Amino acid sequence: MQPDKKYNCLIVDDEPPAREVLRRYISQIPMLSLIGECGNAVQAITMLKQHHIDLLFLDIQMPQVTGLDLIGTLVNPPKIVLTTAFEQYAVRAFELDVTDYLVKPIRFDRFLKAAMKALPEQEGRSDDQTLFNTQDAADHAFLYFRADRKMVKVMLNDILYIESLKDYVKINTTKGPVITKYAITSLEAMLPASSFIRVHRSYLVSVNRIDSYTQEEINLESNIVPIGKLYRLQVLDTLNKQRGLY
Repeated sequence: MQPDKKYNCLIVDDEPPAREVLRRYISQIPMLSLIGECGNAVQAITMLKQHHIDLLFLDIQMPQVTGLDLIGTLVNPPKIVLTTAFEQYAVRAFELDVTDYLVKPIRFDRFLKAAMKALPEQEGRSDDQTLFNTQDAADHAFLYFRADRKMVKVMLNDILYIESLKDYVKINTTKGPVITKYAITSLEAMLPASSFIRVHRSYLVSVNRIDSYTQEEINLESNIVPIGKLYRLQVLDTLNKQRGLY
């Protein structure tokens, strides 16, 4: 296999926000190439006939034809990763030999794991090698946000913390703040759980950027972020475990 080989992907989901999340995730994995997006299974059938697709990200509940019904029509299906808000279809899905089953909201680290599972093994590589360097992918992970009438690229490693401002969020980075229209809950779902933690109903913080913390607040490069009472036990438990305190 060529080291620079790209694997063609197709997104099929009737919800534009869900397609946007998958589109961003695919853009962060160098070996994946997005061929197109479809809002329903009928459109997907046409795309699958017109293009060679290696990996299909497929929603289940869609109008007219469900994702499971679509799988049943395919003679030589590509690798399929189901993306759904419902857990109850898992048994039926794996009976159809899907590669993975992702429950929305989908985090990037979980998406990355599914993508690695779907891609073929590299010819001649040893068992302890991965198809692509997961740490390298994480180091270069980024998201685009609309701010000041343009799309702004934000590297995840540059984020200090994120603050909710009603219908907007303020993404505080080492290079300055970025304010964009987004719900903090939706943004939380897009970020890797291993790197970001919700510490307050209005705050998300980058775990790697934490300098110190108490039971009431977190210090990130001279920025103080409060820990909400409802989040305190979970936050302290997570941070103490990461620092080997128990």
